[in-house]
Amino acid sequence: MTTHQNGTLDVVTIGEAMAMFVAREAGDLAAAETFIKRAAGAELNVAIGLARLGLKVGWVSRVGDDTFGRFICHQLDKEGIDHRQVSIDKRYPTGFQLKSKVEDGSDPLVEYFRKGSAGSHLSVDDFDHDYFGSARHLHLSGVAAAVSDSSLELLKHTAKEMRARGKSISFDPNLRPVLWRSEDDMRKQLNQLAEYADWVLPGENEGVILTGHRQPEAIADFYLDKGVKAVVIKTGCDGAWFKTAEGEKGQVEAILVDNVVDTVGAGDGFAVGVISALLEGKTLPQAIRRGNKIGSLAIQVIGDSEGLPTRQQLGDD
Repeated sequence: MTTHQNGTLDVVTIGEAMAMFVAREAGDLAAAETFIKRAAGAELNVAIGLARLGLKVGWVSRVGDDTFGRFICHQLDKEGIDHRQVSIDKRYPTGFQLKSKVEDGSDPLVEYFRKGSAGSHLSVDDFDHDYFGSARHLHLSGVAAAVSDSSLELLKHTAKEMRARGKSISFDPNLRPVLWRSEDDMRKQLNQLAEYADWVLPGENEGVILTGHRQPEAIADFYLDKGVKAVVIKTGCDGAWFKTAEGEKGQVEAILVDNVVDTVGAGDGFAVGVISALLEGKTLPQAIRRGNKIGSLAIQVIGDSEGLPTRQQLGDD
C-alpha cells in the first residue's frame, strides 16, 4: 500500500476495476484459446497514467475478496497508487472482461462480466471526507456513473463536496449506453455531473449524443453556459477542439501513428495528458498537445494502460 508522508494527493478518482483477458489470437473471441491477463477500468487507466508521470494519485473502489481483487491491488502497488480507500468486499466478486485482438486498427470487441460486482456496490458510504479533502483535483468518468445508482450517487456527492472546497474537477463522459436504463437517463445524469466540473472532455460523437449539437463550438457552449471553465472535444484524426469560458478556442492537431494496435484506452491517455499538464500550470493548448501525444502512444500497444508513458518516456513537451 502506498502512502504519502504529508497525506496529500494530487489527484483522486473513483471507479470499478476488472481483470481483463486479452486474446493472443486475432479473430472470433470464442475461438481464442490463449489470453494475457491485465487490469482494466477507465478511471484506473487515468490513475496509472498520472502516477507514471510522478503525480500522487489516490483511487477509490471496491474489489472482491478473490484472486482478481488481489491481482488489482497488486497492480496498484506496482504503479505506486494510493489505495487506502479501496475496500475488500467479502460479499461480491471482482468483475472481469474478455477483449478480442484486432489487426486492422478497428475497435476490439469487449465482453463484460461485471453484473453484481463489488465495484458496482460503491456508494456514498465509500466517501471519506478527509481522504478526498487531501487531494487538490478530482477526476470522474461516466463509466463509474453508469455502473449502478449507488455509484452515481457517490460521484455526485463527491463532486459537490470537492467543488464546495474549491478543488478542481475534470470529467470524461466515457459513454457506456448498454449500462444505462435509457439514453435519456444517461444524458440527464451525465450532464448533471458535468455541471460540477471545471474541465469536460467528451469525444465528438459523445458530445452529439449528450447535447444534441453537431458542431464542436455548440457542444462546448452547452457546457460553458452551465459554468464549466473549459471544454475539450476529441475529434479523432483531427486531434481536439477546445473552447474556454474566456472565449479562447481552437484546434490542436493530432499526432498520427502508422500502426494502430489497440484503440481502447486512447481517451484515458488523452485525459492523463490534459489533466497532468493543467495541474502543472501549462496552457490549455499545451495540455491538449500532451493529451494527443499520450493518446497516440496508448494506441500502439496491446492493453488499456500498457502504452501510458513515464515522465522520462514522455520527454519534453
